[in-house]
Amino acid sequence: MHPSSFIILFTALTTAGLSAAHAADIKLQTVSIPEMKAVYGQIQPRNTVLARARLGGTMVRLNVTEGDLVKAGDVIAEVKDQKIDFQIKAVDAQLQGLNASMNDARVELERAERLVRSGATSTQRLDQLSTQLDVITNQVRQAEAQRSLLVQQTSEGAVLAPSDGRVISVPVTRDAVVMAGDTIATIAGGGLFLRLAIPERHAHELSQGAWIRIEAAGERLEGELVKIYPQIEGGRVTADVEVDGLDADFVAARVLVELPIGNRDALVVPSSSLSSRAGIDFVAVREGDKVVERAVVAGNALELDGQEQIEILSGLVVGDVVVTK
Repeated sequence: MHPSSFIILFTALTTAGLSAAHAADIKLQTVSIPEMKAVYGQIQPRNTVLARARLGGTMVRLNVTEGDLVKAGDVIAEVKDQKIDFQIKAVDAQLQGLNASMNDARVELERAERLVRSGATSTQRLDQLSTQLDVITNQVRQAEAQRSLLVQQTSEGAVLAPSDGRVISVPVTRDAVVMAGDTIATIAGGGLFLRLAIPERHAHELSQGAWIRIEAAGERLEGELVKIYPQIEGGRVTADVEVDGLDADFVAARVLVELPIGNRDALVVPSSSLSSRAGIDFVAVREGDKVVERAVVAGNALELDGQEQIEILSGLVVGDVVVTK
């Protein structure tokens, strides 16, 4: 190859290499990133339902304790009223007497019907016996209805779980005397959400639908700010966050939450452009034809447009050309 041709080829390759290297450089510009506020949120159930006693009496059975999972319709306790058993026995005795009287009245009526046909008695006597049988029959029906009512009251001694969920409170014990309407257990159901109490100075910076970063049980989760309550209590704004995958073992547990309260300008560089030596972070910057390393103070890692970026707090300015690797 002719020497001049070699020089031309070398120059072209060098120029192409420099152009490719320069194409990988990044000229720093400020970017808008969300300003995050760290607060604590409390895990709350969507529904808190009370399982109540429908019958007054003595608690003879208690099937649940705090932390148990129940299904709607499960029998969680049983209340018994001894007086109802005595009342049922009294009605049974009354029914026995009424049934005997009804049988006697029916026999008398049949005898009177035969006598009327033979002319030995009057139809007036027959009507009296028929009316007497009807009265006793109605008394039997009334007693049977009363007995059914007492049996139904006995069945209402079973305390049923009103919904699926976890038992979070059982304020009674076995053999305790309870009244109708007393709370036997409190059940948390319907799933869980986060309730936040945010300082009111950030109230106007909150926006419904914003994505929230959450750290719960050592896991990083994301949630959506679905509701901001208009009433401020104790200098704080209440807001609800929908989150999938919340730990359901503890209701009212506090978890760390980071929520956006605005935007700020920042300088960011790709994480690959940052190097560390002796505990100091460096970023390679192009100054003319030279590449120098500048010591920087790095901030938190961010994810922008699907790429991991590092915020630079000091050491770089707008317009610096960062050499990426």
